[in-house]
Amino acid sequence: MFLTTTKRNAKGRFGMDIGFLGAGSMGAAMIPNLLKAGHQVSVWDRNQDAAKKVERVTVLDSPGQAFAKQAVITMLADDHAVESVILEGGVLGGANKDCVHVMMATISPAIVERLQQAHRDVGVGYVSATVFGIPSVAAKGELNIMAAGDPNAIAKVQPLLDALGQKTWPLGDDPKHANIAKIAGNLLITLAIEAMGEATALTESYGLKAGDFLEIVTSTMFACPSYKRYGENIAQSRYEPGFKLTLGLKDVNLALEAAKAKGTTLGAAKIVQEAMMQAVDQGLGDKDWSALAQATQQHARAKKEGQSNG
Repeated sequence: MFLTTTKRNAKGRFGMDIGFLGAGSMGAAMIPNLLKAGHQVSVWDRNQDAAKKVERVTVLDSPGQAFAKQAVITMLADDHAVESVILEGGVLGGANKDCVHVMMATISPAIVERLQQAHRDVGVGYVSATVFGIPSVAAKGELNIMAAGDPNAIAKVQPLLDALGQKTWPLGDDPKHANIAKIAGNLLITLAIEAMGEATALTESYGLKAGDFLEIVTSTMFACPSYKRYGENIAQSRYEPGFKLTLGLKDVNLALEAAKAKGTTLGAAKIVQEAMMQAVDQGLGDKDWSALAQATQQHARAKKEGQSNG
């Protein structure tokens, strides 16, 4: 069986020996939960100083070493990073044939197809397991995980997903489904932030404070985690990064690229893309992506002042 070569954890269950690629803010928040569940974790990051900061793990010299393990979890920043490390790095050539690669990064459907083929070529299992949740949610093991791929491969790594999330949502055997669900979900969040930015620009133009308005709508019509979390940021003008605006822009770009590949038009996404690019130009790129609302509010005020001066 897949798990018989590993040690039993404190609960008498078999832990897995895994490699983890990417020790950024999300990866660093996720790894302790794997350790807590009794799994052995070896870590590699392009910034090895980041990998060395993670406690109770073995730091790997190369990403290829991770593929000698029973499973590999990848949480890298974007398509470019994944292509560089996985596809161009030749890490699959010496992979353990029983290894399952769990791709948890937010990447395009186009590169997922290339990854699928590369894994098929060497007989290594591939699973897409994208997540909803910021690092603070990941640290609590409360991510929502969308998993798609070969059912047997998913079953092998389910103990890892159970350690990382509160629920795994199965999306079939096409790995792209998990990635497109993640991209579409993040698009919804950016649209919600843009909507709250415009709505509060309207209320404030009549003297109604954003906080007073947002407390009502996020407790009634839009009483859900994203509206509440980002509505509070907007109300308090608090934009310390949970998820950087530049990463949100990356995901909007992914949505537009994915739509273009299927001949689909996303009008609202283009509006948000333009607004996010303006926010980056204003120096808000490293702020939380809810700072998009600040840029939207400022744009509305500037337009109003321009009309008054005219």
